Amino acid sequence: MNSLIIASTREGAGKTSVLIGLAEALGQEFGYIKPLGDRFLYRKKRLWDYDAALFANLFGLTEEPERMSIGFDHSKLRHMYDRAAITQQIRQMMEKMGKTKQRLFIECGKDLSYGASVHLDPLTLSQAAASQVVIVTAGEENEIADDLAFVQQFVGSDEAHVGGVIVNKVTHLDDFKATYLPEIRQLGLNVLGVLPHEKELTTLSVSYLAEKLFARTIAGEGGLGRTIRTVFVGAMSESAARAQPGFSDPDKLIITSGDRSDLILAALEQGGTSCIVLTNNIVPPASVTSKAGEQGVPILLVPTDTHETARQIDNMEPLLTKEDAAKVEILATLVKDHVDLAAIETL
Repeated sequence: MNSLIIASTREGAGKTSVLIGLAEALGQEFGYIKPLGDRFLYRKKRLWDYDAALFANLFGLTEEPERMSIGFDHSKLRHMYDRAAITQQIRQMMEKMGKTKQRLFIECGKDLSYGASVHLDPLTLSQAAASQVVIVTAGEENEIADDLAFVQQFVGSDEAHVGGVIVNKVTHLDDFKATYLPEIRQLGLNVLGVLPHEKELTTLSVSYLAEKLFARTIAGEGGLGRTIRTVFVGAMSESAARAQPGFSDPDKLIITSGDRSDLILAALEQGGTSCIVLTNNIVPPASVTSKAGEQGVPILLVPTDTHETARQIDNMEPLLTKEDAAKVEILATLVKDHVDLAAIETL
């Protein structure tokens, strides 16, 4: 059983997505653990990490998601474990989850320092697990350069075994390779791949949006599987909205107040509307919800105002869900095309 630690330089780098692409592209039977959970879910008196549950559902892992993490709360972990005890726990989890598998993936938290106070940061984990770390980085070009210059300080350290880095979400791939990649390699880092930005991976499903907003679905439940690609905030008159280019976009989300029946009906008439989020807990007339139901367009009701709702959606991270088989295939293709899988196999 070969084990590999996946870490990221900062939150939102796409570590989990890259790992899903790797798992699919390698095609090996694998186990998965995430020692320190940072996206916890509480369901039916059970606590587990979102990413652990996602891997279990996407890949049919038989292990229970709650067994894939040691814990979530730093203060509890500091009270329960010292470094020796944490190391023992890690090795026991590795033995249990990876014993019959070709590969064991160990996913870390949101950045390189997360978990350091409880000995579960990537660099300390690499010692406990005697495993190589692959670090995923993303962001603006200068941010990536800064992050990797920081990572370079650990490459020769006894505290870490950095197997290489994967640069993710690069908007201008050819320019990046020509301008920045030589500088990164001069740092002595093993660049395992550079993945281009893929817009399709930033889309949201209506069901995911509803869950994250804690919204009430008042019409069109059959359309919760629709995809959202653009967002239109309806804070103007109907005629002004119709004149905006974004109002005719396909697969759009409309955010407006529930008392704007004219705008809601215009969005339904225009077509291409995936979902309508109504703010301020204002329910429109039954004729409006009935029309949305006929078209299979979900109407979600939230208590926040239009500005706050738009802000929440803008800040929402488009996490993968168990229904995202198409995105998994995209990720696998990106990894196959842009990552040195032969080099990954040797780590």
